[in-house]
Amino acid sequence: MTVHTGGCHCGNIRLEFSTELEPPQTEVRACQCSFCVRHGSRAVADPNGRLVISVKDETQLRRYQFGLRTADYLICRRCGVYVAAIARDDDAIARDDDARAIVIINALDDRERFNQEPVRVDFDAESRAQRQARRRTHWTPVEMSFG
Repeated sequence: MTVHTGGCHCGNIRLEFSTELEPPQTEVRACQCSFCVRHGSRAVADPNGRLVISVKDETQLRRYQFGLRTADYLICRRCGVYVAAIARDDDAIARDDDARAIVIINALDDRERFNQEPVRVDFDAESRAQRQARRRTHWTPVEMSFG
């Protein structure tokens, strides 16, 4: 597997995205929700990969939710960088083993390798159950560590 590293600007949040997909094989998505559009977000995921998010100072991690509140959008309070989004099913909210995530390409050190035109996606018409099912199938398994 190839490991793509990255994180926020100040270094409080670090990412390790492991995938067997090469960047040209990876679908880049540009979500059209108001949050992602305002951040110029381009995201990738690999359901067969792994994302590790390491946070030095948890007090500087902002978990933002909106809309259906089915995901935490992770933003560094110190430098303002949006690095990833994490979702869990309602019945597994306390279990990290079911967490899934997308990685924001702009937060990766080798972001220029993901240079294909992003696919514009709009999920506004999804129900809560549809959204959770899509993420369970298409997003990347994730683990978080603190300290």
